[in-house]
Amino acid sequence: MNDPNYYADQHNAYNKSQKKIRVLDSTLREGEQHPGVTFTNKQRIQIAWMLDYFGVDQIEISPIVSRDHFEATKTIIKQGLKADIVAHVRALKQDVDVALKCDSIWTATYLGISDVHLKDKLRITREEALERAVETVEYAKSHGLKMRFTVEDGSRADPKFLIKVCKAIEEAGVDRISIPDTVGIMRPIGMYNLVKMVRENIKTPLDVHCHNDIGFALANAFAGCDAGADQIHTTIDGIGERTGIPSLAETAVALTYLYKSPNDFRLDMLVDLSRLIEQYTSIRPYDSKPIVGTSAYKHKAGTHLAAILKNPAAYEPISPSVVGNRRRIVFGELAGKTGAAYLMSLLGLAKNIDDAKAVAAGLKNLRMGDLIEIPLEDRLEKKIINDKKMMKLDEEK
Repeated sequence: MNDPNYYADQHNAYNKSQKKIRVLDSTLREGEQHPGVTFTNKQRIQIAWMLDYFGVDQIEISPIVSRDHFEATKTIIKQGLKADIVAHVRALKQDVDVALKCDSIWTATYLGISDVHLKDKLRITREEALERAVETVEYAKSHGLKMRFTVEDGSRADPKFLIKVCKAIEEAGVDRISIPDTVGIMRPIGMYNLVKMVRENIKTPLDVHCHNDIGFALANAFAGCDAGADQIHTTIDGIGERTGIPSLAETAVALTYLYKSPNDFRLDMLVDLSRLIEQYTSIRPYDSKPIVGTSAYKHKAGTHLAAILKNPAAYEPISPSVVGNRRRIVFGELAGKTGAAYLMSLLGLAKNIDDAKAVAAGLKNLRMGDLIEIPLEDRLEKKIINDKKMMKLDEEK
């Protein structure tokens, strides 16, 4: 089989016609809630431009946070970007007025509907919350806005009340409803059941906004999409309140390769986007972070090196060049004879199997761990592809 992922794709059970799962990026809203993170207006505008060029469907920013955020929102809206700019505000008429002053087309409001939020944060009854939700949607729609409503802490709300609120705001004309796991408490099967329950009761398009407190944000977001949602909220590198939400890189790659969603992402920008946020925030993604981490494409064990030198697909689901990353091979005490032979060739040394074994043994006996890292460029992949083409031509002859 030419495609190394062929049998894995069979297990993933793709349909012939895949639905598009959209991406809303909230780096400029949720991302700025990460401890220690704040952007200048120039940085906000640049991030918005890059996210738009990357290919996200919506970009979220909150104009009510400060005067600077208001000006940034207004300026970004004026840029005429392809992505929708969503002005994120509280479920209050005066906040909707702020979105209107930004010349916003899309706005998003949120209101806690769990008992703990109603009692201890908002100090209102369920009836008052329902009334506020409907009034806010009606007010926004009467002023020509497109509206998304987030039923905050929906995963911990009384299911009957959750459905009651969703039905009421649907009747009021809401354009999208966001189902959040606000404190990251759901298992994937739980998020699936939650979204499925909402999907079976309303027709309005659904978003999922999943937090990563226990590490399930990405899995929960996709479970929600499997149940009927069609938009995931992300941030660059997953930054956000507490432990953040799904990473844009992981979400976009999963959508492209695991969900076959017909998005138009420029995946080769992913590492650059990550490094931009690192530059602006000093938050460095951990080395083994999927897709964008410095170790995401490093290969070290002897058997791995031997396989990678023959065909990188043996230990890589996709090429690093696709996402803007680089492949590296690590030499040290775990290197085997194949890796040692390759190192010898790089050093211009004559090589044979006995010398390679001796070098490998010497690296192990040094007991100094990793000694050297060497980039392994895509020229190797090109050579493999060309070799396969030549073999095919020979077979045809």
